[in-house]
Amino acid sequence: MQKPVRKAVFPVAGLGTRFLPATKAMPKEMLPVVHKPLIQYAIEEAKAAGIEQFYFVTGRAKNAIEDHFDTAFELEATLREREKKELLDQLQASLPAAGQIAYTRQQRPLGLGHAVWCARDLVGDEPFAVLLADDLMVGDPPCLKEMVDAHAKVGGNMVAVMEIPREQTRRYGVLDVVSDAGKLVRAKGVVEKPEPAVAPSTLMIIGRYIIQPEIFRHLGEVDAGAGGEIQLTDGLDKLITDGQPFHGFRASARRYDCGEKLGYLEANVALGLQHPEFGGALRELLKTYL
Repeated sequence: MQKPVRKAVFPVAGLGTRFLPATKAMPKEMLPVVHKPLIQYAIEEAKAAGIEQFYFVTGRAKNAIEDHFDTAFELEATLREREKKELLDQLQASLPAAGQIAYTRQQRPLGLGHAVWCARDLVGDEPFAVLLADDLMVGDPPCLKEMVDAHAKVGGNMVAVMEIPREQTRRYGVLDVVSDAGKLVRAKGVVEKPEPAVAPSTLMIIGRYIIQPEIFRHLGEVDAGAGGEIQLTDGLDKLITDGQPFHGFRASARRYDCGEKLGYLEANVALGLQHPEFGGALRELLKTYL
């Protein structure tokens, strides 16, 4: 029987250079999409998947994330005095329970693999999820919930994937596919940012992972890979070499690449149009710009 996936790691130590100057003093994970920051969408997705422990790998100038998931006594008292119960309920519902959150620091920006490795003592000896907040996944069922349900049947390691044009493979990690059953794709390897001519497939990894704890040993031993960083994909490739099952999962949810300016704008427009309060008004407003 597979161990349940109860823990999730959120690597949030990045500098957010693609969104400067907005991210000079504010973490990119706190950039709002409509009325919620990116990191809150990721936490809500993890909650919906049954995650019980939330571990943040932070860096300098990330205190706003800790404050966001803490009680704001003065704000809550003011809302209570002004009888804004709906807003107060929304704030309180967004908070994990006491003891569910922990933080650790990545002192130097050595890559995603290194950031995940920094959470090794928090995760311990059980499978865990990794969520990258700037990959905003929107849909029902939520992406990680679908993955957790599939993982309970096949075990091993799993990543969310989507098809991309071949000329874009040099920007992402892609799978070396053995078999394709639609939702689930079995892979024999992962290649980080291959050139289009030699890319083994056009299935790119999205920022959702379910990983076995043995990866921490490999991440502690691997050398810097593509971009001079410790790549998470290199650690995943080692797990495949160890004989662990590895699957890609085509989620039903839609991905918005909020690590890029255009993708971030698209997410705000798309989710704004879906908003029950002002979606219709936004649709009419947008017509004036077309």
